[in-house]
Amino acid sequence: MKKTMKTVLPLLLVFILVLTACGQNGTNQNGAGAGNANTPADNGNQQEIKKLKVGMVTDLGSVNDKSFNQSAWEALQQLKKDYGFEVKYLEPKSDADVVPNLNQFVKANYDLTWATAFTLADAVTQLANENPNSMFGIVDSDLTLPNVASVSFKEQEGSYLVGVIAGLTTKTNKIGFVGGMEIPVIKRFEAGFREGIKAVNPDAKLIVNYTGLFNRVDMGKSAASTIYNDGADIIFHAAGLTGNGVFNEAKERNSKGGKVWVIGVDKDQSLIFGDDVTLTSMVKKVDEAVYQISKSLAEGNFPAGQVTLMGLKENGVDIAPTSEKNVAPDVLAKVEEYRQKIINGEIVVPEE
Repeated sequence: MKKTMKTVLPLLLVFILVLTACGQNGTNQNGAGAGNANTPADNGNQQEIKKLKVGMVTDLGSVNDKSFNQSAWEALQQLKKDYGFEVKYLEPKSDADVVPNLNQFVKANYDLTWATAFTLADAVTQLANENPNSMFGIVDSDLTLPNVASVSFKEQEGSYLVGVIAGLTTKTNKIGFVGGMEIPVIKRFEAGFREGIKAVNPDAKLIVNYTGLFNRVDMGKSAASTIYNDGADIIFHAAGLTGNGVFNEAKERNSKGGKVWVIGVDKDQSLIFGDDVTLTSMVKKVDEAVYQISKSLAEGNFPAGQVTLMGLKENGVDIAPTSEKNVAPDVLAKVEEYRQKIINGEIVVPEE
């Protein structure tokens, strides 16, 4: 699905340690520092690390959304396998469930409670203030509370690269974008995608459709149908579970003799939906961030009060490693050219 977690984690650990050294030195005030349980380290050596209890609350989508919720949960499952962590997730069914779900882990004395989305920031803020000795993590947020470790991504940079791919691959000069909620994190996906297309194909038209929800497969299918009917031959989605409907629509059209593509998000979605419909994916390494930040708590280096920001330079976003299956070599060469320009600061990709 992605570069293996074991090869990338050391780079992320260095990044987190630098942030921690530069900012507030967050510690776990309820005793979740380094312990004395011997378990294998990432490099195969023995390492002292405590077995933590880590809980996770998803957004209103499913933990099996084939996207960011699933990535975060896979990270916790890997921690269970690698170090014996006790892990559990809860799926709120409505906004009213979010605080009670988070609070369930707090009251059960979990060492760390994760919230997987920007939309849970208010609930995390409330409970972090009410429970200053409890540790929290949140994805896609810039919260800077003394007992919260936040991780945010430069989605616009990875989206720029798949925009380059779409702009150089389209045969109709019409390209679609399906977003979930119209919130800053999803607007970053749209902005980067638009700029990448424009850089290589200024004549291409981008058709945008926000469904308003991350958990409605039917709405994703309907949005994709409208965009394909308008002549688009490629759609990039940033819509969580809703995006599965985009793939469903594309597969249905291709089975009837058409040829349309989907650009996946967060994970390498070709491994889920197939190479016949997935042009590439914009991989956002939520799993590796959740894994390493959770592990850092057991090692006494938890970046509480800090925002870990990950872009192309930090290896936090990328195109899927399987992209060469469907993306032409000359297009991939152009992607590498733009990647280096972004990393070097020659191109600053806008967030909106």
